Order: sequence, then C-alpha cells, then structure tokens
Amino acid sequence: MQKLIILLLIALLTAMTTGCGKGDKKSNEVPSDVAETTIGTITLTQEQFGNSGMALGGLEEKSFPVVIKTNGIIDVPPENKAVVSAIMGGYIKKTPLLIGDVVKKGQLLVTIENPKFVSLQQEYLEVKQQLTYLRSEYERQKILMDENISSKKSFLKAESDYKMANAKYQGLRKQLTMLHISLSEVEKGNISAVSSIYAPINGSITKMNVTKGTYVSPASPILEIIDNTHIHLELSVFEKDIMKVKKGQPIQFTIPEASEKIFEAEVYLIGTSISENRTIKVHGHLHETAENNFLTGMFVEAGIVIETGIFLALPSTAVAEQGGRSYVFRVTDQTDTGYTFEQLQVQTGSTTNGFIPILNANQFSTEDRFLTKGVFDILGE
Repeated sequence: MQKLIILLLIALLTAMTTGCGKGDKKSNEVPSDVAETTIGTITLTQEQFGNSGMALGGLEEKSFPVVIKTNGIIDVPPENKAVVSAIMGGYIKKTPLLIGDVVKKGQLLVTIENPKFVSLQQEYLEVKQQLTYLRSEYERQKILMDENISSKKSFLKAESDYKMANAKYQGLRKQLTMLHISLSEVEKGNISAVSSIYAPINGSITKMNVTKGTYVSPASPILEIIDNTHIHLELSVFEKDIMKVKKGQPIQFTIPEASEKIFEAEVYLIGTSISENRTIKVHGHLHETAENNFLTGMFVEAGIVIETGIFLALPSTAVAEQGGRSYVFRVTDQTDTGYTFEQLQVQTGSTTNGFIPILNANQFSTEDRFLTKGVFDILGE
C-alpha cells in the first residue's frame, strides 16, 4: 500500500513539472503582428531630429507630365552615314587616317593598288585609237552607200564595228572615272596602278577595317564615316501605347551610362509597321544638339509626354528606395521629447522639379506629415 502511494505521488509531481514547462514556453512567444509593428516604427529624440537637419512636410498638389516610358538609341539619317568600299579589289597602299579623324567631302581616304588598273588603261587607249579609224570607216561607208557605190552590207558592218567599239570605249571611260583615274593623264600615256578613294560626305571616321597591305574585295567595307550634324532619337514604343503618341509631343530622355542630365526632344515621325517584338519606331528630333556631345549609338531611356496631370506629391527627398520598393516615414506621434514615425511603402511616379507623385495618396490624409529630409539616415539605421 505504501508503495502504491509513493508511485502516485511521483506521477503527480512529474505531471505538474511538465505542465509548468509548457506554460513558461507559451508565455515567452511574441505574436507575429506585434513584431511587424515594431519594425515599422522609429522613434527619434528632439536632439537627434535637430542635429541631423531633418524636416517635416505634407502632401502638395503638383503638375506632372504623364509619360510613356520607352528606350532607344541616338542615330543619324541614312544620308549622314557612309560605308566606303572599293569599286574593284586591290591592296591598300596608303591609309593616312585613324578612327576619330574628321574628314571633308572629297578628301583622300585610301589608295588601292592593282595590276588590273593598268590593263584597263591599256585597253582604253587601244580602243580609243581603234575608234578613230572605225569612225572614219563608218563615215566613208555611209557616203559610199548614199552614192550607191558600196553595198549596204559593207555599210552595216562598218556601222556595227564602230558602235561596238564606241560602247566599249564609253564603258572603259566610265570605269576609269569611277576608279578616280585621270583620263587626261592616261591619254598622255601616264598609266598608273593606283586608284584613289575619296570621302563621299563630311563627317568623322567611326570604323577603320584595313591596314596598309590589306587586300580588299569590292564587297569589303573599308571604313565608315558618320556626320553627326543631324542626330535624332530612334525609339521603340510598344504596340499598346502607340495610339497615344502624336507628332510634336515632347520627349524627355537621359543617357544612363554617360549623364544624369535630362535632355529634351520632340516626336517628329511615327512608324507605320510593327516589328517582330511588337514595337513601333518613333523618330524624335533633339533640342540643343550643338551644346551636347552626343554620339551615334548611345543608349537612351526616354519618356514621351502625352499629357499633364495633377497629383499629390512629396519632395523627392521624402522618398527612399530599398530593395526595389519606395518608402516614406509618416509622423504618428509628436511630443516635447521627440517624434515617432511609421515606415510605409508607397507607389511613386517619375520625379519632376524636385517633387515625386504619390500614386496611392488616397490612403493618406492631406493633414498627414512626413519626414522630408533625413529619410536616408533613418533607413540606413
């Protein structure tokens, strides 16, 4: 009987100990919603607020452009770009230019050497000499036929020989002209194995594909010239937005890799066909191109302004970005000793004149006050 009582007492003590352990564990747990509220609230003393140069402000009505976001490149019209190649193949004899050199239309670019140039000039001189005789024979046979002295057959043969020689002569003359070989020098007997290539437009050398001694074929591009006096924007607008784009609308663009400055342009031409990636080309004319060192091929991020809207906004210094999201700090309590802020996520538009539109401003009151200076200091903490 005593054994049974002892066993019952041990069991009772064990149960009480286990129950107390479970109760302690439960009392130490923190509800998840309490933890989130704590993370979103920050308290600052008056001293911290003043020493950091912080300031408060409220939502204000501001005018903002409604834009279609797009991207593209800076380009030039086709007539301002020239790819230089050889009329006939040959070996590069002279290349005095480098990439970046400025050239004028008609300036010597390269010279090409080829023995075939000599053969063309020899053939030209031979045909020219034959042509003199054949012309004389043709005129003589015509006179004889008119006087019924010679047969028509002889006249037709003389006419055919003359016209064939003349066609060959004119063809060789044209080829030598295209090779920039002086006909007057050839006719004097000064035969050259070198052909010169001249600049077809004004501009700068952007590509140089050859060196001295390189063999080039007629299909090989030797160099490229671009004239930057008339550059433009070549933008790609998605199909869903193209109906909102009109000629004359302002364009604001940046060159992310080169500058943070916002540049201006306007819509000049709108494409009439859709590419495979469902975009349409929009051609924009730039403003004040002379003051900026734009280069062909620069990537741009642009916004086409389709209208102007009124939005509730905060100074751009009131909004901080972290992890791809935007945050503001709203005052929830203010006392003589300090301030309490809650961190809130907001949806924003593009910054204009130092203000940024709050797209979900309907969730706030116009009487709410926000931290407008020192946001990044708090977010960093």
